Amino acid sequence: MGMHALDNPIWTALTTSQAHFAEGHGLARRFQAEIGPLAGFAEPTREAYLALGKLARTGTGAGIVLEASANAADVESAGFRIVEQDSLLQMIYSFRELPASALDFVKLTAADVPEMVGLATMMKPGPFTTRTHELGNFIGVRREGQLAAMAGERMRMPGYTEISAVCTHPNHAGHGYATALMVELIGQILRRNEIPILHVRSSNTHAVGLYRRIGFSDRRHFHFTVIGKTAA
Repeated sequence: MGMHALDNPIWTALTTSQAHFAEGHGLARRFQAEIGPLAGFAEPTREAYLALGKLARTGTGAGIVLEASANAADVESAGFRIVEQDSLLQMIYSFRELPASALDFVKLTAADVPEMVGLATMMKPGPFTTRTHELGNFIGVRREGQLAAMAGERMRMPGYTEISAVCTHPNHAGHGYATALMVELIGQILRRNEIPILHVRSSNTHAVGLYRRIGFSDRRHFHFTVIGKTAA
């Protein structure tokens, strides 16, 4: 049996629905730097790391999703070092009736990027840079002239869309904004006949519990590895 598209999500996105955002070809691809640092391989071989090394400048990094821990020798052979490794949970939406929502959300655009980057930098929901919003639909809640919460779509592949960048400013926590934004995005994705997915650090039990209550179920665990380029 062949590998499921979700078993190698970054590579699948970069070779299908989001190939136009990709740099590289053959053994390794990465999102354009202004989009974000995520990269993928067909297989995490030494040759693939070397191919990725040709795409990365010294002092930059990449985030990769692997089935097993990264092989340090392969990483170092391409001029990288392992910066961080953590367990990553992939979740998939299990169909259920969505609650009605009267949330007055707004569609976020390029004009909102400074606030979006600022909120993501503060709350760290995952990699978010100046062009991440181009990957899909991003929506938010504004209160008192401030971006109070946001959520959006990141990786896309045939039949699936990932919900990402879910975060709320501390000044506006406790109002259910993140949940309401996710419910809105789930509805939009389902109406396109796609299935919502998401990725969350396994240690973030608060977020995992929230996502399960909304209707997501655990699909599988990965090793999320951040590598930094130290040499040409």
